[in-house]
Amino acid sequence: MVLNIETRKVQKTGGSSYIISLPRAWIEKHKIKPKDTLGILSQPDGNLLISPNINSEDYIKSKDFDVDNISDSNYLFRILIGMYIMGYTVITIKSSKKFEPFIRDTITNFTKIAIGPEIIEESNNIIKIKDLLNPKEMPFEKTIRRMYILAQDMHENAIKALNSGDKTLVEEVIKRDDEVDRLHWLIGRQSHIVLRDIILCQKMGITLEDTSHFQSISRFLERIADHSVKIAKNVLLIDFQKIDKKILTDLSKASIFALKMLDISLDAWLNKSINLANENINSVKELIDTCENIYFKLDKIAEFSVPIGYVIESIRRTGEYSVDISEVIINKLI
Repeated sequence: MVLNIETRKVQKTGGSSYIISLPRAWIEKHKIKPKDTLGILSQPDGNLLISPNINSEDYIKSKDFDVDNISDSNYLFRILIGMYIMGYTVITIKSSKKFEPFIRDTITNFTKIAIGPEIIEESNNIIKIKDLLNPKEMPFEKTIRRMYILAQDMHENAIKALNSGDKTLVEEVIKRDDEVDRLHWLIGRQSHIVLRDIILCQKMGITLEDTSHFQSISRFLERIADHSVKIAKNVLLIDFQKIDKKILTDLSKASIFALKMLDISLDAWLNKSINLANENINSVKELIDTCENIYFKLDKIAEFSVPIGYVIESIRRTGEYSVDISEVIINKLI
């Protein structure tokens, strides 16, 4: 892509007004007429943004998608999530023939899971989806806090299931993973929207750097939730009545340490504390040592050693992702 910067000379008119002419190609592209109102926004880097769209939230980004060659519902679902994250306002799904049942089911499932999209028009071979969520109604901070709560709750319930053999807790952890996913997708969507709309970005009181940090934190929280699911699924492979209770005690201690690291990363973010974030990073070695000590004990226990090994790994990764969040916080605050 060639950078083509046009230059204009500043002229003075009247006693104190300064004016510049606007490029004709830009005027024609946006169909601007005399006496139209333009938005002018001063940027932190010294640039001046001139926009034909004062109410930028009203901008419609549309995408048409043909499903004639789609035979896999998982593939279609990934495509829909991709279009959602990329910030399309209206998605039109088309086919040259009547939709197969799995196509309609996949689209319906997508609108139920993702936050904002609703089916607004439907026929035998066309379904139109529109995002009804105003980005300003779901601030990044609110979504991240919700993800923290869910990730902590999922990890705690997974460990409770391990200590009690309660299979209903396992089902609850797996079910709540969808809630974390939908919030993670929302963060990705909001980020893409504000990246193309600097006016909305400033209306939301954030910077482009902030959106990058929010995306990183969201990604790490989503992975912590995934590891909670891994712990829960491995609980199903362990007979609670036969497992060594000393191992359960050690796993619980390691889990408490990992959750404490997650809590500290949240405190560091809310309090904008570099010191807290740094202390959290330094504490990960203790968690790693604790997990390795449990690994050594597994050599003496043949039964359930594989699923327990996966549980140990997920506890360790929870702490390490908390460290990753702490590093993002330091980078933001520097």
